[in-house]
Amino acid sequence: MDESGQPQSGTDEATPPTEDTGGHPAQTRPDAAPPAPADSAAGGTDPAPPREPAADSAPAGTGTAGKPGAGPADPARKDEAPAHPYDSHPDRAAATSGKRKGPAKPPEPRGGILMGRPFGVPVYVAPSWFLVAALITWVFGGQLDRVLPELGAARYLVSLFFAVAFYASVLVHELAHTVAALRFKLPVRRIQLQFFGGVSEIEKESETPGREFVLAFVGPLLSLVLAGVFYLGMMAVEPGTVPGVLLAGLMVSNLIVAAFNLLPGLPLDGGRMLRAVVWKITGKPMSGTVAAAWVGRALAITVLIGLPLLTQSGALGEGAEDVGGMDTVMDALLAAILAAIIWTGAGNSLRMARLREHLPELRARTLTRRAVPVEPATPLSEALRRANESGARALVVVDADGEARSLVREAAIVGIPEHRRPWVPVSGLAQDLTDGMRVSAELAGEELLDTLRAAPATEYLVVENDGAIYGVLSAADVERAFVKAMARPS
Repeated sequence: MDESGQPQSGTDEATPPTEDTGGHPAQTRPDAAPPAPADSAAGGTDPAPPREPAADSAPAGTGTAGKPGAGPADPARKDEAPAHPYDSHPDRAAATSGKRKGPAKPPEPRGGILMGRPFGVPVYVAPSWFLVAALITWVFGGQLDRVLPELGAARYLVSLFFAVAFYASVLVHELAHTVAALRFKLPVRRIQLQFFGGVSEIEKESETPGREFVLAFVGPLLSLVLAGVFYLGMMAVEPGTVPGVLLAGLMVSNLIVAAFNLLPGLPLDGGRMLRAVVWKITGKPMSGTVAAAWVGRALAITVLIGLPLLTQSGALGEGAEDVGGMDTVMDALLAAILAAIIWTGAGNSLRMARLREHLPELRARTLTRRAVPVEPATPLSEALRRANESGARALVVVDADGEARSLVREAAIVGIPEHRRPWVPVSGLAQDLTDGMRVSAELAGEELLDTLRAAPATEYLVVENDGAIYGVLSAADVERAFVKAMARPS
């Protein structure tokens, strides 16, 4: 969460492989490979009828099968019916002419200054934290001037210490989420301290509503425990002293953090608790997300309108006559920022839930293209003729024993003029297979996306459990399928 660090799903695992970007969900990542595109079907149908076999005809992409005609078939599609897609569709040819680098493995997430790695999880302080720290130092310093006027300018050093101690409390809140997530075998990407609190980026969803509830509740619980510890410390020191004022401020701030996070709307921890309850009752995690997200949006509107009204009425501890024009503006600005954070977080939660709902539709078996095996010395024109005859859309280079050794790249085929294809062997256009480029036909959803991100490439050889060639999976097909899935309503 935005205030105290509600766990968030990673956009990395929930985002499709992208070109030249290192892969996010974005989160992410979140964060994700989606449903079969229009030119791919589970179980396959008859391939599009080829044109007349021609020595220079090109397959539309990467494919399947250890032998001609094996593996999934490619259903006909109007814009890909010709057997010469690269020649017939220059726009598509340009898009695959070497610019695509496939799903790149995302670099380690950053988000400011790395402060450490408790439990192996990187903790970052975002640049926005320094703005908030300065604001807290200024505001708390003004309060200290009224309570301890003898401090003079030293009050700002005390205020800075309070700001650091407060964010240390927020870090403890986040670490509670992190420890719980690691206990449930859920990977945590990073913790980030930012403008209005912190965020624990947890890459996977809880498997049960009970775990979801515990994962959300431990954060506010630790904030309440800290408030109790600071209260006991406050009782042990002299009131009206610097330690007494600091401990009182930390107690109150942790109570506020706990109470705010327990509000029952996403993206707050209370919203995740509400989601878990509705999930338990209905048996549908999506229903819980929808309910908690809309409650979150209602909370955003309530904060936007209600917080300034509470301040004006004096319900927060000041008389209405003491509230000046600048205070009114600051209260309205604070309310607007909080409302925007809650509203945006609720919307993001809905989008992530929809993405996760569609992820199971992304299956390597249904997205795989038909392919034909060719020997390394086979001329490109002859290989394309065979692919055209069998309705395949990919070329797999095999050795004398029929073992797959490399894949002929789409971009390389596009770059060879037709008049040169009879003299160019497929081995000169192929990319050697690495372990990461061999993927199981049984992969689906987040597991499929994680596998592709771990080994960036434009095409992958898809194999059965026994190692037999099933076909070729194109990163471009995965991206198109993802976009198509996300465009469909839940």
